[in-house]
This record gives sequence, structure tokens and C-alpha cells, in this order.
Amino acid sequence: MCVRPAPELSFTVEADGQMEILATTVDGTARFSSGPVGTAMWIALRQHDGDTAAAARSLAGVWGLEPVNVRADLEIWVNEMRDAGLVYDEPCMAHP
Repeated sequence: MCVRPAPELSFTVEADGQMEILATTVDGTARFSSGPVGTAMWIALRQHDGDTAAAARSLAGVWGLEPVNVRADLEIWVNEMRDAGLVYDEPCMAHP
């Protein structure tokens, strides 16, 4: 499964790496804030079309960490975003 942003999503990133994501949901506006690590995870997810495994491998290479550890942290973070209504799961599309 791949992680997709909720419809009507917007985000801002400050110079210090702080990010705020807003989404319009059936319950109103969902808001999620994160620091530079969460911002990097968000960017990696978008760069890898929502593929958490690929995003974790990419971040692990940049951060010099084990991919399995980065993936565990990424999955926790994605679960928090899912609970906030900011992302949803969808089958990954095969790339030619």
C-alpha cells in the first residue's frame, strides 16, 4: 500500500523545517504539525509516490541509519497522520 495525501490538503514549511499540514475533512479542518524530521519524511513520501519502503530506504541512506529502523519510525508517523485524517492508503501503482 502507498500513502496518499487527503483531498484539499495544503501545507507550509518554515525556514527552520517546521511543517504544518491542513486538510478539509468531513469533520472540519484537520491540522498536523511536525518538526524537521517529519518534514523530511513527508518530502520523501511525496518523492516516492507514497511508497513507505522506498521513502524509508532513501531517508536511511541520507541519515546513515538502518532502513528497518527508519521504516518503523516512518510507519508510526504515517499512522499519526492517518489518525488525523491527513493521509489514506491506496494500492501502489506499478511504474514502467
